[in-house]
Amino acid sequence: MLRKDDFFLEKWVTYYGGRLGRENLYIYFDGDDQEIPAFCGGCNTSLQPKIKAANVVQLEKARLAFLSDRAAELLASGYDMVIGVDVDEFLIPDPQCGMGLAEFLSHNAGTSVCLSGLGIDVGENLRCETDLLEDRPILEQRSYALLCTRYTKPSVITAPVRWGRGFHRVKGHNYRIVPNLYLFHFGSCSLRRTKIRLDIGSKVLNSSERHLHKRAFTINIVSTAKVHDWEKTISYARRIQSWFRPVYAWNKPSMLGRLIVVRIPARFRETV
Repeated sequence: MLRKDDFFLEKWVTYYGGRLGRENLYIYFDGDDQEIPAFCGGCNTSLQPKIKAANVVQLEKARLAFLSDRAAELLASGYDMVIGVDVDEFLIPDPQCGMGLAEFLSHNAGTSVCLSGLGIDVGENLRCETDLLEDRPILEQRSYALLCTRYTKPSVITAPVRWGRGFHRVKGHNYRIVPNLYLFHFGSCSLRRTKIRLDIGSKVLNSSERHLHKRAFTINIVSTAKVHDWEKTISYARRIQSWFRPVYAWNKPSMLGRLIVVRIPARFRETV
């Protein structure tokens, strides 16, 4: 579900449509004042009345309640699995596995009601990367990411559930972090786009309130922190997130306060 974000939506449709078939994509536009882009042809699209709520928290609750209901309907109609992600999130199996997304998920279908990829929050490294060119794959241009628990979330379900805000958890369920599966989040991949989307000034990276701007925070971290080797770090991060959970949320992962930046392997470059 989205509102006015054609840049990521076109890449979303291309990626998931090419792997799952456009006839299996369901896109809900939040607000019937929008136009459905031509590139969504072949997908199941729907203009919905704009969700109204008193604040952002209530808005997200309403949005995920709506999407949880739609997912339950799809499962009842004959689908055996539903993926719920935002428009800037891409569920990617490691290319070295030699399996496409559908085949990879089918191999893991019986292991849990909820499946998750490890969260990879891709950021623009201001030390060595330039502004994003929209006609080239993102991962050709972006090579650094924060291992972020916010995006290690139960995106794949095999039975009706109630997603929490932002798909970040499932009420009453734990979930399995699947080896060799990653949820790439690209909301922080361009400082220019971040400034536009968040309506923030150019000084945000040096601001004492930058923690309130999570996307700019990711850009800051990947631009300044030590970079770790992917192969040596990924298994460790998955184990930590699988075993340790915050005391206030047993069904959310924890990195025990560690902020780890990794270099994304070249094998992912052509995926998105």
